[in-house]
Amino acid sequence: MVAAKKRILFIASEMSPYLEETDFSSIVNQLAIKANDSGFEIRCIMPRFGVINERRHRLHEVVRLSGINVSVDNDDYPLQIKVASLPNARLQVYFLENEDFFKRKFIYHDENEKWFDDNDLRTIFFCKGALETVKKFGWPPDIIHCSGWMTGLIPMYLQTAYKKEPVFGNSKLIYTVGQNTFKEKLGAKFLKLANIHASIKDKDLEPYKDANNTAMFRGGASYADAITFGAEKVDKKLLEEFNKVRGKKVLPFKPDGDLTDYLQLYTDLSSK
Repeated sequence: MVAAKKRILFIASEMSPYLEETDFSSIVNQLAIKANDSGFEIRCIMPRFGVINERRHRLHEVVRLSGINVSVDNDDYPLQIKVASLPNARLQVYFLENEDFFKRKFIYHDENEKWFDDNDLRTIFFCKGALETVKKFGWPPDIIHCSGWMTGLIPMYLQTAYKKEPVFGNSKLIYTVGQNTFKEKLGAKFLKLANIHASIKDKDLEPYKDANNTAMFRGGASYADAITFGAEKVDKKLLEEFNKVRGKKVLPFKPDGDLTDYLQLYTDLSSK
């Protein structure tokens, strides 16, 4: 009997060649390809920001997955799912789309560099939508690797609101702390909006209370099974806090590493 392939789900706010905000976007691309070539089964999920060229990257809608409604703050937002094949690799990247949140031709700031007021809702929609998409796949990941501040709520949601979901029953979580890319805040209502389920208590939201870039990374790292550093320049406070955490594997940033330490981490975690 052949052992089933271990499954890795990458949830990223950016991934080369589709969106390249920081250097980690190309690392996500390399990791997905390398893990795929090493015998893992891979899927990737990212937001379908309006700057991502649908024709050039050959995105098309996955009708059987679309039609999910994601509720945030008592409003229902339709989730459309598109898919593309990663160039030079046989693996699928799924894009989460919504007219209200991701259609605009800018990412987090408008043409005048003004921070979008609804970045809080967009973030929650993406985090919840990604987990709902995996439920709809019915594809239980052994490893979920989150990167990008926008994925920061996912580790907490998996420990609370989605804890009893069978599809995540064996999932181990890796969170990558990257470089800070924005100075604004996600707003005074962020924690209230982020509380999507009765099982989430105030103390669960504590790491996110500053509602800024560092807080999103802090929250993601706090709830992950393993932490990696994805940039040379990360917030010093985060380096001190998460450089050594009892019972968690931590990978330092290696600018010229060949990523084998990540593959080893995936193997170790998925065999636990």
